[in-house]
Amino acid sequence: MLTPRAEFAYIILATIFLFIGVAECCIGAARAGSSRRILVWGGIFNAMYGVRLFAEVPAAFSLIAGPLSTYSSQIIWIITYVILIPGMLFWAELSLGALRRLLRIMVIPTCAVAVAGISAVLLHRPPNSFMPYDNVLAICLLLVIAVTNVFPRIGRKYLVIQSRVSAAGTLLLAAAVMYENSRTFLSLREYRLSGPLAFALFVFSQGWVAAEKVFADERRLLAIENELAVAREIQASILPSDVPKLSRLRISAAYRPMTAVAGDFYWFIAVDPHRAGFLVADVSGHGVPAALIASMIKVAMQSVVSCANDPPSVLRGLERSLSGQLRGQFVSAAYLWLDTESHKALYSAAGHPPLLRWSQGELERIQSNGLIFGVLPDCDYPVLEISIAKDDRFLLYTDGLIEPENVNGEPFGDRKLEEVVRGNQFRPSSELSDRLLSELRQWQPASAAQQDDITLIVIDVL
Repeated sequence: MLTPRAEFAYIILATIFLFIGVAECCIGAARAGSSRRILVWGGIFNAMYGVRLFAEVPAAFSLIAGPLSTYSSQIIWIITYVILIPGMLFWAELSLGALRRLLRIMVIPTCAVAVAGISAVLLHRPPNSFMPYDNVLAICLLLVIAVTNVFPRIGRKYLVIQSRVSAAGTLLLAAAVMYENSRTFLSLREYRLSGPLAFALFVFSQGWVAAEKVFADERRLLAIENELAVAREIQASILPSDVPKLSRLRISAAYRPMTAVAGDFYWFIAVDPHRAGFLVADVSGHGVPAALIASMIKVAMQSVVSCANDPPSVLRGLERSLSGQLRGQFVSAAYLWLDTESHKALYSAAGHPPLLRWSQGELERIQSNGLIFGVLPDCDYPVLEISIAKDDRFLLYTDGLIEPENVNGEPFGDRKLEEVVRGNQFRPSSELSDRLLSELRQWQPASAAQQDDITLIVIDVL
């Protein structure tokens, strides 16, 4: 039986633990990654302990639980059996290596004891039937946690964050819990407030550690974001700053990376006002690895400028330069050479989507593919010669333009692409680019994120 002073202390502590627990769960639900798990498991642990303290004070419990207050004793036993589970999972998130694996393994017997104990409570059998097993698990858990906090050398190896505040709070709780659980086996005096007070100090110490972990993650993410911002600026600098000004060509280029940096690449080789080469390449994968290879393509382009009028030589030169550097990744590429004086175009590709040519009201898919880069060295790349005329339109693009799916799982595809090109045949190249990207956004569900990098070059012959 609690004294009035002890009841008041229980109510204050229960309110604090319940508030902290609910707040942690709400904040954790809005976060992602390990921070979410730390906050959610810690929140459940604190909230359950708060409810158990409230249940120890019938008058207060009746106010918050209503009709359930008549089952306060059963609720106390159920929480006693269950509370160790979120506690173990909380500590597991703050642990590393073998300790994390050990704590996750310990959850299995803890769940088994909890199920057995709850069954005894619900079936009106002696509720303390399985408490010795629960006590043993609690003592083992606290001993392990105490050892890792007491010895810095062990803590450096097995704890995510080392903190003297955490160590002090954990040791106080370990002493109180081990004392309380040892009463099952030994005749020891009961101190009703020692457990809640030790738990309060532990909660504040672990809150300190969890906050350190969350803020450390935030700082790390901020550093990564800053690095990606720099990488994005660097990658933007390797792409053409503007389209070439050619006497009988109007050119538009659109580049939409999926993430901060991308694996798509495009380049122009303007030899004179009448002749130019156009390259589009797509590195497999996304993000930083693909972006690094895309930057290698920029460097490799310097070695093929002298053969800009020979698409197979351009692709072979790029393949040789990248050979041995791809590390299991692949690159598709397409190269188009346009000569408006001789009214001739040359086209070669390496495993790339077809070149599209709009001419005299018809859309033609032009394919002249060899193997993508990274499969076999020294491949041959067939070349196709095309006669060009006034009002012809060419589209070079990566597969990020045609692969996005709508709510029914249907890809944007060649048919929808042709429909947009046909419907905008009299618009300038820049407006067609904008229209295609707009139609692509409308095609996808509003909540869908971009799934691939998108590059599009539209070339109009005047």
